[in-house]
Amino acid sequence: MSEVSAYRSNGIRAESRVSGQLGTLWTRLRAGQTDEDRLKRQLLDYAEVGQRLFWQRQMIFGVALLLAGFFYSLPLAVLNLVMVAICETYDYRVFISIARARARGQQPGRRHYWSIVLGTIMSSGAISFFAVWISILQGQGSHFMPMFFLFAAGVFAAMNNHHLLSILALRLGIYGVTFFAIPIRDIVLAVGGIGSDLWVQFLSSLFVAYFIIDCSRIFLAMYRTNMERLIELEVQNRKIEAALAAKSAFLSTMSHELRTPLTSISASLDLALSGNLGAVDPAPRKVLEIAQRNSKTLKSLIDEVLDLQKASAGKLTLELHQTDLVALVQESVDVNQPYAGRLGCVIEFVRPEETLTATVDSQRIKQALSNILSNAAKFSPPDSNIEVSIGVHDGAALIEVRDQGEGLDEARKDEVFEPFTQLDSGDGRKAGGTGLGLSITKQIVEAHGGHIDYRRSPVRGTIFSVTLPLKTEAGGV
Repeated sequence: MSEVSAYRSNGIRAESRVSGQLGTLWTRLRAGQTDEDRLKRQLLDYAEVGQRLFWQRQMIFGVALLLAGFFYSLPLAVLNLVMVAICETYDYRVFISIARARARGQQPGRRHYWSIVLGTIMSSGAISFFAVWISILQGQGSHFMPMFFLFAAGVFAAMNNHHLLSILALRLGIYGVTFFAIPIRDIVLAVGGIGSDLWVQFLSSLFVAYFIIDCSRIFLAMYRTNMERLIELEVQNRKIEAALAAKSAFLSTMSHELRTPLTSISASLDLALSGNLGAVDPAPRKVLEIAQRNSKTLKSLIDEVLDLQKASAGKLTLELHQTDLVALVQESVDVNQPYAGRLGCVIEFVRPEETLTATVDSQRIKQALSNILSNAAKFSPPDSNIEVSIGVHDGAALIEVRDQGEGLDEARKDEVFEPFTQLDSGDGRKAGGTGLGLSITKQIVEAHGGHIDYRRSPVRGTIFSVTLPLKTEAGGV
């Protein structure tokens, strides 16, 4: 009784630790979305868009400067080209620095932010210089080209620089000052009355500025909404990952805790049934045999849980040796034949004449085949045959197991190979099991560089196929 209490106490403590860890993690994740975290994400998004639009910006600048050099002043166009080249080179280096920081597992910070601020002042200043010198050369008038270029630059910034509000405001502020300075300069120099066309141009500039600001507001709102949703999804994803890790740790701990007493129980039952402790009457022997079978079932379940934990953690150990796959399949069929017989099924293996040799862990492959064969027997009706074959397909060994069951839905393959999942999971399901066998089988096969799949038979049942490479090197995995 004391041992039971101790194990129950250990289980409660383990659950408490898991709950505490999840609660702490959730609090940390919720509180961890600080302004710094948001800034890091915004910097990454800003740099990604900046890199992606690099050549588009060069094309726009090139066309604008070509027109300005041809129609207005080639020396000033060349000077502006040098300014733009310096700004673009600087910005690109900043974007690359942010991308490299992310690749190294680091996060961009305030240093990158202030680098972007400096780059914004430089590039928007170069664009404003372009508009100003053209407007000066044009003299008093509509200034369509410089005003349109400033308008296009503002819309471009609203569409592509909305990730950082302060950067967008800085850029639009510089454009806005230039946008208003051009018509105001004309008004001051002309000393025109309120009814002149120069005032129409200035008031139109106010309307255009409002349009750009409104576009910026819309794009900024859309970006912030998407970012909030993405952050929430990341928080949920981290919570799920933490829960899965805690569940795996809990299952692993409890499996190890159960294994020790179960070994003692199984050994005691084996000793009692062996007759070494004295003759056992038929009535208690029947009870002991039931207990012995159930202890073996429980041990098998614990072993499956431990195998699943190892496979999920990438710690599944393989002892690889050159193995005759045909003989291995034959042995697996022979081992599972009694189990299939108790369910009224017969496993038929048409043994090929050729020998197929591969470097595999024979025990693990037998475990995988046993999982497939036992499933085939469980889900096949009585008095049915389970057909097993082995051959070569596309340079690999192909093992197929065909049952006579109802057939698995090919659209639910992810569920079939998911641990602790069974398609027939209702209270009235026909076959027992934990839903671990096929998941472990998939891990074993893939650890050998192979592949497992299934398809519905055209007639009846399901055909499971396992492919294993025939040319591998010996060693441990």
